[in-house]
Amino acid sequence: MEHIIGGKFKLGRKIGSGSFGELYLGVNVQSGEEVAVKLESVKTKHPQLHYESKLYMLLQGGTGIPHLKWFGVEGEYNVMVIDLLGPSLEDLFNYCNRKFSLKTVLMLADQLINRVEYMHSRGFLHRDIKPDNFLMGLGRKANQVYIIDYGLAKKYRDLQTHKHIPYRENKNLTGTARYASVNTHLGVEQSRRDDLESLGYVLMYFLRGSLPWQGLKAGTKKQKYDKISEKKMLTPIEVLCKSYPSEFTSYFHYCRSLRFEDKPDYSYLKRLFRDLFIREGYQFDYVFDWTILRYPQVGSSTRARASPKPGLSPPGVSAERTERPSVGQEIRERFSGAVEAFARRNVSGHGLHGDQSRHRSSVDVPSSKDAVSYLAT
Repeated sequence: MEHIIGGKFKLGRKIGSGSFGELYLGVNVQSGEEVAVKLESVKTKHPQLHYESKLYMLLQGGTGIPHLKWFGVEGEYNVMVIDLLGPSLEDLFNYCNRKFSLKTVLMLADQLINRVEYMHSRGFLHRDIKPDNFLMGLGRKANQVYIIDYGLAKKYRDLQTHKHIPYRENKNLTGTARYASVNTHLGVEQSRRDDLESLGYVLMYFLRGSLPWQGLKAGTKKQKYDKISEKKMLTPIEVLCKSYPSEFTSYFHYCRSLRFEDKPDYSYLKRLFRDLFIREGYQFDYVFDWTILRYPQVGSSTRARASPKPGLSPPGVSAERTERPSVGQEIRERFSGAVEAFARRNVSGHGLHGDQSRHRSSVDVPSSKDAVSYLAT
């Protein structure tokens, strides 16, 4: 029996699963377009999909925001249909032997800052900036970076009054420890500055191949996170960015100079990297490192898509897992935004690194009501 969603989306093969639902490939029976379909049981203890769909609605129209095609209830499931996207930057990083050239990093930096700036302009923090949460598009959009996974996103201001959320301390770490800002490690409520600091760590990860606080050994998870925090705070920016252009040092010093409620000067940060790009004599031709290596997934149909380079087992995977704090009672799947599953496809349907979870304080769990009230502002 064929399963039709929303009257026009035919459900295809299962491509991933996790504690917050299952991912399927879908096809628009009217146009033949392939889409991503996420299903969540209506009986689930902690419904996620309704809130997620509200965020997609709020962010619609922005460059690099996946298009929400349909959301509703079909039988026993909440269903969300969105764009099918290409590989994540983490996938591409692995494909390129875990190093990106300065040119590729600078071309990415421009788009990444734009994506974070857009989310902030809509009143939300992302709070889990990492390579897995940025995907390339497909086909004509193969050079466009998409920001995904809004499961930890949080409203930081009222759009009408612009009143900022209050400064708080003793917060649990929300996000991924490897890329978390120093203030996040210290338990300070996150604000716009923290998304940008996390983005800085992502850029240095791409340039360096790893970060100094990867691979630390500890007896317990808490000791592990404490070690990451300590190493991060004891690593001067100048050491982190040593042998790389001074613009990266300037980026971090600027982010760390921001006060809790400050609006970042996104244009200044983009200008830092654009000027460096020009000074290096690069052409903004969208020829990334993976373009030269002919990554098979970008711009090809999903049916013909191959896996990343055979035998490429990223050395940082085990460290990455241990750096993700546990969620307490709520075990989140690695992909809560749905589309990222397609960058970590598992056509056999055995799950997509579902054991990799992120830390979220119970008071931080967003509700559908939050999104509805936000829509009214």
